[in-house]
Amino acid sequence: MRLEVDRERCVGAGMCVLTAPEVFGQDEEDGRVRLLDPEPDGIGEAVQLCPAAAITAKD
Repeated sequence: MRLEVDRERCVGAGMCVLTAPEVFGQDEEDGRVRLLDPEPDGIGEAVQLCPAAAITAKD
């Protein structure tokens, strides 16, 4: 699975970082998502928890 993030759509809620801190980070300047690992294992929960739907998973 390959992840993609839409930083323009991100609202900075941080659910992804709380769920998978090894995969996601938050930009210190604007609080938006930063993708640390674009091809992690078993990360579906973080995708589903994003309130802005800013994270997509592709096979």
